[in-house]
Amino acid sequence: MTNRKEKLRIGVLASGGGTNLQAIIDRSLDGSLDAEIAVVLSNNPDAGALERAAQKGIATRCINHREFGSREEFDRAMVAALQEAGVELVVLAGFMRIITETFLTAFPQRIINIHPALLPAFPGLHVQQQALDYGARFSGCTVHFVDGGVDTGPIIIQAVVPIIPGDNADRLAARILEQEHLIYPRAIQLFAEGRIKIEGRQVIITPPPPDVSGALVNPALNS
Repeated sequence: MTNRKEKLRIGVLASGGGTNLQAIIDRSLDGSLDAEIAVVLSNNPDAGALERAAQKGIATRCINHREFGSREEFDRAMVAALQEAGVELVVLAGFMRIITETFLTAFPQRIINIHPALLPAFPGLHVQQQALDYGARFSGCTVHFVDGGVDTGPIIIQAVVPIIPGDNADRLAARILEQEHLIYPRAIQLFAEGRIKIEGRQVIITPPPPDVSGALVNPALNS
């Protein structure tokens, strides 16, 4: 359990439907996540994430990037809204904007993102199709800290999803999404408990979790 007297205040940034946001909402409501969502921000006025948050009485705000002359101006507006809400950790959940140094400076090592691939493989967009086209046997998802690159920050937690014969991008994405909904709240909880420390590219979790033994093989050795 966390030693914090109050729950971690998080701000969630989303541009789309908000299924990862919903997973975080659900875990915060059932008591398994020592965090409260202070605000949900979106650059898209039609984002389903805004509706999901509003239905649970969570503060929301749309800051449309099209109304700003530069990425930096947009980021300054986003940062101001997050700081006004007292946000301690910024959680990107399907936020389809590349953030600038303005954002990184305001929240150093306090911005996390989830990516539907096993980084460092397949950063960027359309990653399920990338994995299929490459002939990968496994894919998955990664929660990582955000730095100045594209999906390049230190890795907090990953889940592995096998690619099975006949998979297409949609089927693979659906199975990966199930794991996203599990590992994203877990990463936030580790942060809330103060168990995460960054050393270079390594994320150190203390006390360490149980050892992961064994191996995943696809196709199976006995197939």
